[in-house]
Amino acid sequence: MPTDPLTLGQQLVAVLEGGHRTATYKLAVMVALLDLAVESVPDDPGAAVSIDLDDLTERVMALYWTQLRPLDEKSHVILRQSNDGRGVVFSQLTALRAASTTARLRQIPIESAKMAVPQEYQAAQSAIKKNLVRYPLKLLQRVGTGTYECFLYDDSWLGTDSTRVIDAHGNQIELFPGVCHTLARLAPLVKPAFQLAWVDDVRRMNREVLGDEPDIAAHLFGTERVSLARPAEVLADHFGNDCFYCNARLRAGRHVDHVLPWSRVGIDGLTNLVLACQSCNTSKSDLLPAPTHVTRALDRGRSVLDSLAETIYWPSQFDRVVSASHGLYSTQPSTTPTWYAPKRIEPLQRGDFRWTDARF
Repeated sequence: MPTDPLTLGQQLVAVLEGGHRTATYKLAVMVALLDLAVESVPDDPGAAVSIDLDDLTERVMALYWTQLRPLDEKSHVILRQSNDGRGVVFSQLTALRAASTTARLRQIPIESAKMAVPQEYQAAQSAIKKNLVRYPLKLLQRVGTGTYECFLYDDSWLGTDSTRVIDAHGNQIELFPGVCHTLARLAPLVKPAFQLAWVDDVRRMNREVLGDEPDIAAHLFGTERVSLARPAEVLADHFGNDCFYCNARLRAGRHVDHVLPWSRVGIDGLTNLVLACQSCNTSKSDLLPAPTHVTRALDRGRSVLDSLAETIYWPSQFDRVVSASHGLYSTQPSTTPTWYAPKRIEPLQRGDFRWTDARF
């Protein structure tokens, strides 16, 4: 049986309101789970779904990766994400940034760091995974100090940093039957709430530094976290300097747009990036694109996009775009507005949105 969205939504709200947090770990894990749920939607809405712990760890690492950059170039202040400013996640990612960041590779996505320094990345990933299993994954569903009900996954074996125990459980947690599909349905509503709580926590933990700083949300979650200059150049060189959506010639004001909005699924891979004119980019904003736009983006070809991404040390993430597209379009209500073009927004045409390699 599918999980009731109202009940699960209330349980997630209880996690948000469940007491004073000393670090943002639980929020990061929940946001990562929401993104993974969207990309893991099963054909059977009532099915249980396994979440690989390496995948979950990498999503958490990606969330923190750009947040651990200086707030501005003048002060070089890096915002604390825990009351004491310490923690395994932060120390490991800080060391990884130092090992991978060069003059050539600045403001890069974490996937580029993985390609640049694979051994250092693997060491950081292993340490962070153990920390997530021991603490936030064990504590995520616990509200208050009394007994509690597991409503997302069984956490009885968590709370350890033993590699043997983690391997014995298949290096995964299993979302209860129906939970994955329901999380994907709730993600557009719930994810912003967790991000807002994250912003509030970071502001509280850095009150003496921030003062009246108006917009740390953009610093933590804005699309400008990573420089898209190199993807823009390679897209223009190979596909032409035209707007992907309306074919207008791009001169001044060229934009790089996330086909699947970054606010819905944080995919910076080249497969999810296109050049756009200001009119189309502004009009589309965070709206779900018409499925035809996603199909056209994928029709550029896996091998072509993978090859172009490799030349600039950038992730392609073709498979993530495919799975996220299926998850987004198959779980959203038919009333969801979808963007076709400026001044053309229509309700979602529900269908089975799938792409296979046979197309390319």
